[in-house]
Amino acid sequence: MAFKIVVIGLGKIAMDQHLPCITKNPDFTLVAGVSRHAKVENVPCFESLGALVKNGIAVDAVAICTPPSARLAIAREAFDAGYHVLIEKPPTPTVGEMINMIDYAKEKNRVLYVTWHSRYNKAVDEAKRLLKGKRVTKLKVTWREDVRHWHPGQEWIWEPGGFGVCDPGINALSIVTKIMPEPIFVERAVIEVPSNKATPIAAQIKFKHADAGASDMSAEFDWRQTGEQTWHIEIETKDGMSLVLKGGGSILEVNGKQIMEAPLEEYELIYERFAGLLKHGESFTDITPLQLICDVFMLGRPVLTEAFV
Repeated sequence: MAFKIVVIGLGKIAMDQHLPCITKNPDFTLVAGVSRHAKVENVPCFESLGALVKNGIAVDAVAICTPPSARLAIAREAFDAGYHVLIEKPPTPTVGEMINMIDYAKEKNRVLYVTWHSRYNKAVDEAKRLLKGKRVTKLKVTWREDVRHWHPGQEWIWEPGGFGVCDPGINALSIVTKIMPEPIFVERAVIEVPSNKATPIAAQIKFKHADAGASDMSAEFDWRQTGEQTWHIEIETKDGMSLVLKGGGSILEVNGKQIMEAPLEEYELIYERFAGLLKHGESFTDITPLQLICDVFMLGRPVLTEAFV
């Protein structure tokens, strides 16, 4: 029998990815939507989760796609109602809120699934396999895209807790933290903040190994690129292997030769994974990418740049 699911927050990512993937996954049936502004055809829609709960519609799980700042309260309300929770990335604006959400899910014996959609690709899995047991000496992340294309009219993303360019940047770090054979840490960063905004439009980050051993590991995030978008992760290892992930993790090159180009099925695989977690009553709550991004803000030197309009 299919799980009855509700999508909370009917913005661009919900409309483009979550709703279509739910529709074509036989393990789920969409029974309602929750949004103050948008609606979904053919199912009832409510302005709040409280209104949905009060209505009494049978629900197994919710997918929370609101801006991050609202998610802890919504997730706790969902757990109180007996629902399981899937949460979009980045899951919360702080590590503290994420830890509380994880603890509350355990207290209520509910499944909590923290999704990192960029990890769900066969090329990423193969990169992880190839890097296992190796020592990384060079990491170069280049994540440049056009904010006007991907986040049109979304003012919340420029407010405190909205992450700015680190919202897409956390996608890169979700891949990095999956494939790296050992943890990395933020050493220092520069974050470029428009004079009329609260969150960065660009960032340059330097990473280090836990043992402070010699390495050249960095990331560049930029929201000002137009035309073709750039989502590259380049890695070199001590034993001479060169590995490059392109296209957001869909194309893998090893030693200059393309060995894999996998289809982009990130959200399809997310819902496949969620169904499995629900069937087994298991949670997945890796917060490593969030921790790294929060460390970028903690250790980053802010630099004012021109106003963004």
